[in-house]
Amino acid sequence: MSAVAGPRAATVKNPDVMAPLIQIIDELRDVSRTASRNDLRGRLGMVRARVADSRVRLVVVGPPKSGMSTLVNALAEAPVSATDAPISVPAIVEYGPDPSATLIRREGGGRIRRQPVDPLNPGPALMAKGVIRADFTQPSSLLAEGIVLMDAPGSAVQERTTWSMIAAADAVLYVSDASAEYSHDQIAHLRRIGQVCPTVICVLNKIDRNTHWAHVQERNRALLDAAGLGFAVAPVSAEIHHEALRSGNQQRAIESGLPQLVEHLRDYVVAHADAMAVKSAVRDIQLVGDHLGVVLRTEADALRDPRRRAHVTQQLATARDQADQLRQRTATWQITLADGSTELMADIEHDLRHRLRTLARDAETEISRTDPAARWTRFGDQLETRIGEAVAENFEAANYRAEELAEQVAARFPADHRRPDLPDIRPRYPADLLENVAPLEPLQSAKAGVAEQFLSALRGSYGGILMVGLATSLLGMSLVNWYSAGAGILLGLHALWEDRRARRIRRQAEAKVAVSRLMDDVVFQVGKESRTRLREVQRVLRDHFTDIATDALRAADEALRVAEEAGAQYGDRGAERLARLDTDLGKLRDLRRQAETITAA
Repeated sequence: MSAVAGPRAATVKNPDVMAPLIQIIDELRDVSRTASRNDLRGRLGMVRARVADSRVRLVVVGPPKSGMSTLVNALAEAPVSATDAPISVPAIVEYGPDPSATLIRREGGGRIRRQPVDPLNPGPALMAKGVIRADFTQPSSLLAEGIVLMDAPGSAVQERTTWSMIAAADAVLYVSDASAEYSHDQIAHLRRIGQVCPTVICVLNKIDRNTHWAHVQERNRALLDAAGLGFAVAPVSAEIHHEALRSGNQQRAIESGLPQLVEHLRDYVVAHADAMAVKSAVRDIQLVGDHLGVVLRTEADALRDPRRRAHVTQQLATARDQADQLRQRTATWQITLADGSTELMADIEHDLRHRLRTLARDAETEISRTDPAARWTRFGDQLETRIGEAVAENFEAANYRAEELAEQVAARFPADHRRPDLPDIRPRYPADLLENVAPLEPLQSAKAGVAEQFLSALRGSYGGILMVGLATSLLGMSLVNWYSAGAGILLGLHALWEDRRARRIRRQAEAKVAVSRLMDDVVFQVGKESRTRLREVQRVLRDHFTDIATDALRAADEALRVAEEAGAQYGDRGAERLARLDTDLGKLRDLRRQAETITAA
């Protein structure tokens, strides 16, 4: 962080809340020195710096050309980050009563020099050779509230620097272009960011250049929900905000989305800074504690019984091979996941078709008993409600089966490699999923009107009058008489009844076809969305358990190294070393309990 002197921003984190965490971290760093894990000691150093800083560190990351620098300039209310530059360097912006800019440059012999530059036009200096970082102070209202902005470089060659900044941050703004929805690689990248820094806000930038940004925002939210990532998605346009500031147009400033983003930062990041810092730090403490525990116990076992050292080493070598096998595509958990995912998608699709087929049969039975024209609109509303309930029950079945699959895959791991916290892999479906389904078609064969019924009766009565009138004329009676008139009435009523019956049968057949088409449309829309979500479940589980396998291999490698070096390294001082290890193991258990107590509080 920058070391610029002068008034500091408001204190956001409560020092009294952070003090116990800092003490735990310091003691844990001493334990990591005993275990010779300088990598873990370095990580704890970053955690300590983050916790000890009373302000909120907000890092801005994202793919190149997504408008990160423009957003940072808008939040800082000053041109502190170079836009459209061929190269980029990390920039840190904190509060100061007066604008200032300082470049950190690496010179010959590894020397580091601080060079003040013009804060109003730092762009050319930022692109000079040897610049490794830029520190700024700005009298920004947002920075005065205790936020420190960190603009991470977007270049792939500086990925290590970006990840270091993410690890040192309290919250992350992930900036992407509003022209396209998140890709699978971006979702995987966001998942990894969330594992390092749990507080992430996704920013959809350049909405002024993309008229379909609302659809992209909706799709990104759906993709994040499907991946089990509950990150907010904020649409903004830094360019519109810049134009609004120049023109003084408050309405345009609101349309830019930046005031809403700033308000979200105040309400959900600054206001909950203590809780976020505690949660993130405790998670880091637990993770580091797990790694240190494996190393210390392995070395202690090797020193406690030198005669069993070869046996312990062999066991660790076997464990290392097993951990390596977990990372292979032929591992049992990989096979279980692949087979289980295929079976899950097939079963959920069959369940959906079975539920909808049952609904269709019930609807056809109801249609056969009555005339559908009498209550077709009400029937359609009730059918759509039952379809919604069936789809919801199908989703619940998918949720249950997805969790069951996760437990089956977890069971393929050795007990000491399992994590108690499985990812949230319940498939989430958009609330408007059925909006794309066409409504139930109206019936074309409507009931006959009065004129049509009169003509049908007239056609039937005409034949009756003619036939009976001709027969009675042989008896000397006129063509139209009481007998022919009665026959005409009877045959006219019969023709009217037959016409009504034929029309009802046509309406029933048409209604059944309409129901069938509706069900086909539901299966098409819901089935596609269900397969997409379940494939995302498979990817989430694959990434989760791949991380477990990688961590297991790393821990096994380190434990094997420690066991092999323990005897030769300490020789006659083995007893002294063992006592130190036992002491540190006890301290490690106490520190974990203290961290859990802080979380519970």
